[in-house]
Amino acid sequence: MSALFEVRAPSEESEGTRSQLLRWVKALGERVTANEPLVELETDKVTVEIPAPASGVLRQILKNAGEEVAAGDLLAQIELDAVSAAAPAAQAPQRASAAVAAAGAPAARGAREQLSPAVRRLMAEHGLAPEAVAGSGQAGRITAEDVLKAAHARQREAAPAADAKPDALPSRRVPHSHMRKLIAEHMVQSLLHTAPHVTSVFEVDMSAVNAHRARNRADFEERGAALTLSAYFVAASVDAIRAVPEANSRWSEDALEIYETINIGVAAAIEGGGLIVPVLRAVESRDLFDIARGLNDLVARARARELTPADLRGGTFTLSNHGTSGSLLAAPIVIHQPQSAILGVGKLEKRAAVIEEAGVERIVVRPKCYVTLTIDHRVLDGQGANRFLQAFVARLESWPL
Repeated sequence: MSALFEVRAPSEESEGTRSQLLRWVKALGERVTANEPLVELETDKVTVEIPAPASGVLRQILKNAGEEVAAGDLLAQIELDAVSAAAPAAQAPQRASAAVAAAGAPAARGAREQLSPAVRRLMAEHGLAPEAVAGSGQAGRITAEDVLKAAHARQREAAPAADAKPDALPSRRVPHSHMRKLIAEHMVQSLLHTAPHVTSVFEVDMSAVNAHRARNRADFEERGAALTLSAYFVAASVDAIRAVPEANSRWSEDALEIYETINIGVAAAIEGGGLIVPVLRAVESRDLFDIARGLNDLVARARARELTPADLRGGTFTLSNHGTSGSLLAAPIVIHQPQSAILGVGKLEKRAAVIEEAGVERIVVRPKCYVTLTIDHRVLDGQGANRFLQAFVARLESWPL
């Protein structure tokens, strides 16, 4: 009797993350080769492509498309061929590792040579040529998601006008992705069913930060790190958490778990919709340069869709710099469960301010932005939130040159 090799869901998922089986690349009874794409999983954060852990025939599929998958679940079994059965150590690990599906720039010429077996199969199923699909992968690589989007768009265009209701307004339907559905579910769960949200708002003068940044920006770049404002916000968050440790905690029914380490998740929007929160770890032990370098790495890999589930787990506090897209104020920003607070930073802009010097008041122009702290009211009250923001603002406004 031939040996069977198990295919299991990756176990290194982030806390609370659920996966859905997106699609099987190979069909039941089909021959598979070790390390070629076998099945795709989708979470609310990343798309994970699981390669075949061994060569052989796909003899049993235990999870179907659309079903939820937990870490370590048995997905399928492969009947090993003679070579694989004789030398199992030469095959891939029994538990397939997760690889994040790439996404990036528009499709380029020569995309046919870059197509994975899964993409070629999808194109054949939908009768699409590479030239008809806009690639979002690295170097113009076409992904499976690109093919499905192109097929859906073609079907929508081909739908007869008679299908529309006579009294319906012109519209188009955009099916929810699995990621968008889970984000929506998590937002409702956090805001309405888990944590009572309260938001405090302060204003911060960024003159000292801007002066420091102007003086040190070139030096940071020469050493390999772009000095962004987000680096200052992360660093100032450490001071604020030290002043109010409860902001870096997790609520449970019998106790408040206050974390000794500070792992700050930085919310980032991804192209095509959705939000991910990669985590910068042990921020309390990093200087400004190390924070800037760590953020650069996370942002670059997020934009390239190269983050792994490990990059997204273990956060104890979250920063949302929504001002980068022009927002002045956002409240409440929904808390990233099971954390207890989330910091929001609005758009930096020049504003008129009244200052007093030698007993004389005058109007000056200062670079300012609004900052908010949304808290779980079970953990903190308004006074605690205000003390946090006072420490945060004080750190930024007194930044030494």
